[in-house]
Amino acid sequence: MNPALWISKTGLAAQDRHMATISNNLANVNTVGFKRDRVSFEDLFYHIEKQPGALADQQNILPSGMQVGTGVRVTGTQKIFTTGNYQTTEQALDMAVVGGGFFQIAMADGSQAYTRNGQFHMNAEGTIVTANGLPLEPGIQIPSDAVAVTISEDGSVVASLPGVVEPVDLGQIPLITFVNPAGLQSKGGNLYVETAASGAPVENLAGANGVGKIKQFTLEMSNVSAVEELVNMISVQRAYEMNSKVISAADQMMQFANQSLG
Repeated sequence: MNPALWISKTGLAAQDRHMATISNNLANVNTVGFKRDRVSFEDLFYHIEKQPGALADQQNILPSGMQVGTGVRVTGTQKIFTTGNYQTTEQALDMAVVGGGFFQIAMADGSQAYTRNGQFHMNAEGTIVTANGLPLEPGIQIPSDAVAVTISEDGSVVASLPGVVEPVDLGQIPLITFVNPAGLQSKGGNLYVETAASGAPVENLAGANGVGKIKQFTLEMSNVSAVEELVNMISVQRAYEMNSKVISAADQMMQFANQSLG
């Protein structure tokens, strides 16, 4: 195969995957707590036809040699955990993490997952759950006759009950941190799970030791910038077009060579 065809093929594949990542970012521009993905590229191995620094003759060495690249590939995607914009709501169970940290969610199989989406609800038993019915951990149950629920910045949850002067303590919501949040595995449903790359989860009191605070009546929106993603989309589209033109040019060159030989 003509080397230019293969190299351009790797470029098309890489840019196609880059475009898919941008599409996912834009699709989640209004997803609460969503964190955008960034694509990482690397060049492929090189054919060394002349080694840099090799002897050109008995007295001189080659200043650069001859190294022919073979293309590009996507090495991975990285979650960017910058803070999104905050939106004030009127729902008492809407919470946002202002700073670092995740809410801990109990999965159906007994494992734990983590999320930045603080759009919580109350199920039939009064337990605070996600939109998919998964309970916040540790479990907090709100009395059915509660007049108001207050969540402080350190995660303390209290409820005001009719006929009771002092608020009733319902529990405390911790925040979970990781050494490397970008190493978490995206599970879908606004959830992440621990991996060997993320490090072990560390439970923290909200607002202590540099950990974020919890803000009630607030939601953290997606950190996707639609304008930035659209600019990236144009750049990817142009790169894709250029790789396509290289394939077309290489094909024309081979066609010309075949006609000349014929």
